[in-house]
Amino acid sequence: MCNMDHQAISTSNPSEAILKLETPRLLLRAWVQADIPDLLEGLNDLRVSRWLAFVPYPYTRAAAENWLSHCERLSELGGDRTAYEFAIELKVEQKVIGGVSLTRVSRLHGTAGGGIWLNASYQGYGYGTEAFGEKIRFAFEDLHLRRLENGFFSGNTASWAMQQRFGYQLEGERRKAYRCMADGVLKNEYITGLLKEEWKKE
Repeated sequence: MCNMDHQAISTSNPSEAILKLETPRLLLRAWVQADIPDLLEGLNDLRVSRWLAFVPYPYTRAAAENWLSHCERLSELGGDRTAYEFAIELKVEQKVIGGVSLTRVSRLHGTAGGGIWLNASYQGYGYGTEAFGEKIRFAFEDLHLRRLENGFFSGNTASWAMQQRFGYQLEGERRKAYRCMADGVLKNEYITGLLKEEWKKE
């Protein structure tokens, strides 16, 4: 996104970095154990988890601890990592209000996937767009990828509207692609894609 400061505490290779990305209102950083209460607050809410394929409801402390362990293992991979998981911290409150990811990173093909979730109490203020835009910038400018893939469940119009702002295009539909862990419903997934040359910077 334009007019946003960003920084990476890293080696000479961004893919080996311990990253902290910064926007005017947010920090995108590694998950830590102290984030568990905010993680529980954000994901133990069907308004959020019904749009996510692999998040159970109720969302328990055990699930949160497993997630933190997964993120720690990713960080240990260094330059071999194929995924980045960022906590979204609202700077003014020093509170984690969501998460954003860059997954299935292929340096051979220059592609990646990923998604975002946001605590329902913090939706509607542009925080998701701000974080998602910085994730895109990181992928294209720091990691030098050329294509990003995303998706959204049928009915999640807010997600699709946000993606369109950055230039994502609808590329297909996977019928009954997932049984959502939160509500048990079979859901259609719409597939979206963004090429670097089509990226609309905010």
